[in-house]
Amino acid sequence: MELFYYVVFGILSAIVAVFELSKNNKDRISTSSAFSSFKNNYLVVYSLMMAGDWLQGPYVYFLYSQYGFDKGDIGRLFIAGFGSSMLFGTIVGSLADKQGRKRACITYCITYILSCITKHSPQYKVLMIGRILGGIATSLLFSAFESWLVAEHFKRGFDAQWLSLTFSKAIFLGNGLVAILAGLFANTLADTLGFGPVSPFDAAACFLAIGMAIILSTWTENYGDPSESKDLLTQFKGAAIAIASDEKIALLGAIQSLFEGSMYTFVFLWTPALSPNEQDIPHGFIFATFMLSSMLGSSLASRLMARQAVKVEGYMQIVFLVSSASFLLPLITTFILEPSTEKGGSITAGGRLQLLGFCVFEACVGIFWPSIMKMRSQYIPEESRSTIMNFFRIPLNIFVCVVLYNVNAFPITVMFGMCAIFLFMASVLQRRLMVVAESHKTKSLDTWVVTKERDTEAEPLNI
Repeated sequence: MELFYYVVFGILSAIVAVFELSKNNKDRISTSSAFSSFKNNYLVVYSLMMAGDWLQGPYVYFLYSQYGFDKGDIGRLFIAGFGSSMLFGTIVGSLADKQGRKRACITYCITYILSCITKHSPQYKVLMIGRILGGIATSLLFSAFESWLVAEHFKRGFDAQWLSLTFSKAIFLGNGLVAILAGLFANTLADTLGFGPVSPFDAAACFLAIGMAIILSTWTENYGDPSESKDLLTQFKGAAIAIASDEKIALLGAIQSLFEGSMYTFVFLWTPALSPNEQDIPHGFIFATFMLSSMLGSSLASRLMARQAVKVEGYMQIVFLVSSASFLLPLITTFILEPSTEKGGSITAGGRLQLLGFCVFEACVGIFWPSIMKMRSQYIPEESRSTIMNFFRIPLNIFVCVVLYNVNAFPITVMFGMCAIFLFMASVLQRRLMVVAESHKTKSLDTWVVTKERDTEAEPLNI
């Protein structure tokens, strides 16, 4: 493996270490021992769940290609996953609100384990079933666990600001440290030990089983709206009305769809972007480098959210602009550097520049996750949290399916250019969300003042 990869990884590691070791009291939030115990339990479970997810990441595309499928075939497999998430995700999200978030988290574990098992088959239909199961699991991963956490946090009477601490730590560990270790472990299993590209999926199933055992033994159940009188259709209508009647929720959903749609498109495109002519690149190590960048972003986010004077709605505008600029690099490199036509070999100069740009984007992803979680906890009503969060995933999955369906129709640079435009749009909508939120707070304050004045005038004079 080339020195370049070690240098990038080493520099990012040093920056993350400096960020973490230089934290002062302003960067920390004082909490209770009961909260610490609750938080640590959630972080262990969340880290195991994310390990089960991240172990699969570096070798999904590679495994399918090893089975002899071309980019179009692989694109359709990815479409099946996102389409499944779109069609079934909203239903399972609503069931999580009604039947219990703990049950939904257990369902995630079982569904994803079954998806991992299908990777042993080279049959296209079996792999398609695996992608469908994986799509359902993904919807549960990004809705049920967060919904359980928020409801349980407030049920136990913890301070609302402490949620941001759990969110940032979860991303730092689950989407950062665990993802790095998962990438390196996957690389070790598949390449160093020679167990092949299916071995990381077996390891993922083991981690998911361990996490499921902890959930079964330590978590309590909580619900969104357990009312027996409300069926799924009524829950869908309630969620749709909440989105349509509150501009803040609608804007948040659009922002999430634009960013995550670009992010999931990137998941599919980074491998062919860095090795357009089948260059030999260390997939697991590059994946670990991306996750280290995400870890850096989450560390920065924890500092920002610990300061009450800093508004999430404000700094996220800059994050979206930076992420948009990073996706322009593949387009820029095609103009300033002559593309290589040589098959095989090591990563090109253009590929190295793109890798650095992708690291910047992953740092933005690290900031995005805890920040969007905090905004969702502020704006989404508790009784239909999982349902609304999966509603947000419908346009996201449509967007990704459309992109992947046309993956052979456009050059990769055009795909990245489209994503850059969507990320710029997310920044514009984030600006609008900040304006609407501030306006709502001002109106609420004015209403409180008027009500207080009326109450004062109505009080009898004591002579």
